[in-house]
Amino acid sequence: MMINKDMSNSVRTFTLLLLLTTNGALSEAESFKLISPDYPVVTILGEDAVLPCRISPPISVEDMEVRWFRTRFASLVHLYDDGKDQNKQQLPEYQGRTELIRDHISSGNVSLRIHNIRLKDEGRFMCHVRFNIYYQDAELELKVAGMGSAPQISKLDYQDREMIVVCESTGWYPEPEVIWRQEDGQSLTPLSEIKTKQNGLFNVKSSLFVTISKRSNFSCCIRNIILRHERESTISISDLTNIKNHPSSEMTIVIITGFCLMVAVVVEWKVINLGT
Repeated sequence: MMINKDMSNSVRTFTLLLLLTTNGALSEAESFKLISPDYPVVTILGEDAVLPCRISPPISVEDMEVRWFRTRFASLVHLYDDGKDQNKQQLPEYQGRTELIRDHISSGNVSLRIHNIRLKDEGRFMCHVRFNIYYQDAELELKVAGMGSAPQISKLDYQDREMIVVCESTGWYPEPEVIWRQEDGQSLTPLSEIKTKQNGLFNVKSSLFVTISKRSNFSCCIRNIILRHERESTISISDLTNIKNHPSSEMTIVIITGFCLMVAVVVEWKVINLGT
């Protein structure tokens, strides 16, 4: 009888501990919060992006629903449910490009990796985690940046000791800054600047008026305002005087127009003098 009573007490104790543990786990699972960065996640065009999102306190999400979507709940980017990915309703543009990072899923990490970032990926994403009827959402922003080609400096026109030079570069996002610098680092004011879009990316063409007074170097620097990275090309005045003129239509039109106006003024002045 004593043995049976001891066994009965042991069973009760074990059952009570199990219930307390289970209730504690359920209570914890139904009171979690989602944490995501309150600053934009910046990724370079064509590379992979990781959108951070985690549960606090850290608990396993293996038996929960994890849904990533854009502005609408139905605009599915990635869905993890019943312990596996469920992406039949995934947006076409994300098929084969998303991956729920599983390394720390048992401790509440539900971060998403998106491969081969495109311009259209820029914007807001929602991280949604549900357990039974309890759920939490977290919002974060993805910014895309593109570093363009190295600037190419060429000569547009050269007369006497004056020169117009052009700096060109392609493939930037967002719209970049263009900075001309002298050899001593002092900034120069450009004569004109043209920025065009091609496939969503910015192409840049900037011109500079240079008075040749001494042998010196100057550079064209193009800067990505999000990454705060830049590409720079430097050339010397002597190198520019030895290369052919740049066949740029926009800049050439400006020069030809100015020349025609000057000729017209001279002709009119001669006509007036002949008349007197």
